[in-house]
Amino acid sequence: MNPCDTMMPEDEAVIRALLDEVPFAGWTTASLRRALTACGRDPEDALFLFPGGAPEMIEAWACLADRDMEAGAKAADLAAYRTPARVRAIISLRFEQNRPHREAIGRAIAILALPRNARLAATITARTVDSIWHAAGDRSADFAWYTKRAILAGVYTSTLLYWLRDMSGDDADSIAFLDRRLADVARIGKARKSMSERLPRPRLPRPFFMRKAPSPSA
Repeated sequence: MNPCDTMMPEDEAVIRALLDEVPFAGWTTASLRRALTACGRDPEDALFLFPGGAPEMIEAWACLADRDMEAGAKAADLAAYRTPARVRAIISLRFEQNRPHREAIGRAIAILALPRNARLAATITARTVDSIWHAAGDRSADFAWYTKRAILAGVYTSTLLYWLRDMSGDDADSIAFLDRRLADVARIGKARKSMSERLPRPRLPRPFFMRKAPSPSA
């Protein structure tokens, strides 16, 4: 279940406050206690708010980041853009929104990289990529739904890791990196389409049950 479906508004405020504490004490109960205090709540609530510890806090934050990204994309009104440009704009917006929390995000990724958190990391990435495509207006329901998300997962993940080390200030280097990744995807897609159009379709043998039975000998 997506944690955003059950998170209360007051808990959202705690997660946002937590991002400011993580650079000092990590994704820990100590940081959560300080975030609760900053929100005027009892720090002892930390004992039951996120019983799953750091991974649960990170998942809740990722959920809010997806929601903020979709809301920002809707406000930006990207309808006039073509789909690749929308995807680029949405990822750029996400980086802009999270620029103040780069260190907290880096620490979150380090935790998600642990083998025991591999499944959660995949779930979070899948949700984010789906949110990007949804914000871009994609409504595909066929096999393309899976291929689009698989391709974008690779592009987004590699760009996110680059962004964590980006010192350009306005994410300019990261967006240039993203442009190169998107261009690579476009070139591969065009080459694959061109090749499939040029190559003759192979003639496959008819299934055994469709073959005409031989005439009986006289």
